[in-house]
Amino acid sequence: MPRNCNDGGMSNRIAFLGCGSMNEAILGGLLEAGKDPGDVVATVRRAGRAAELAERYHGITAIAGEEEPDNNKQAAKGSAVVILGVKPVGIADLAKEISPALSPDTVVVSVAAAVSIAQLEAALPAGQPVIRTMPNTPAKLGRGVVSVSPGTHCTPEQLQMVKDMLQGAGTVVEVPEEQVDALSAISGSGPAYAFYLAEAMASAGEELGLDRELSLLLARETVAGAGLMLAEPGADPAALRKAVTSPNGTTERAIATFDEQGIPAIIAAGARAAADRAAEITRQLG
Repeated sequence: MPRNCNDGGMSNRIAFLGCGSMNEAILGGLLEAGKDPGDVVATVRRAGRAAELAERYHGITAIAGEEEPDNNKQAAKGSAVVILGVKPVGIADLAKEISPALSPDTVVVSVAAAVSIAQLEAALPAGQPVIRTMPNTPAKLGRGVVSVSPGTHCTPEQLQMVKDMLQGAGTVVEVPEEQVDALSAISGSGPAYAFYLAEAMASAGEELGLDRELSLLLARETVAGAGLMLAEPGADPAALRKAVTSPNGTTERAIATFDEQGIPAIIAAGARAAADRAAEITRQLG
């Protein structure tokens, strides 16, 4: 596949191709951590969205496709890292589109769920360094989990560079690609499980006679507060649970009921279903 290597040498520039919630979360965390906004370029479809990003993150370059159809190639050319943030179904086409503009040393990072390293490498020039990542939505607050899985041609130095870059989004973990679906079932889908729990707690409060708004407030703040306790260094969920479960008390009765109803097995089954679905989507995209 042809490429344009005459880009005047590599820079410190990072290109965000597509700037949806995940890519914007990473972009924001990067700037918060001290990245020079002049080294950041983002591409979007609409001019209004480009203006919004440029105003929110003063100093970055935002290029709208409706004004400059080759915006993705412009952003990719000469960038040290290119982060693909479009929907999974569009990743291969985007990779092919930017291939002629990439330097051989540009690291291409995908935040798209279910797109395998092999699928991404097949759409890029031979030997292109690739990293597959799986972030989750709390990355918007700098409290996310972001996995990284290096591709065939990614060097340890390039991997470390991307790890450092992603620190602004939260906790970065390295996993082999064969574990990404399992990780996605826990951290990728996991925020929805916590929201689901809060939703169920609020409904239970209503059934017990609490006002709807009060019940929702109690559930929301309780789940959020428990999350902050879990975020403490060395926190163990089992130990925290036991600390508030007095013998023969109300919490013990609730936990015993959860166990009798098979809640742990239900959660495990849900996680397995999520992992299986991720593998199915990967096959469909292939």
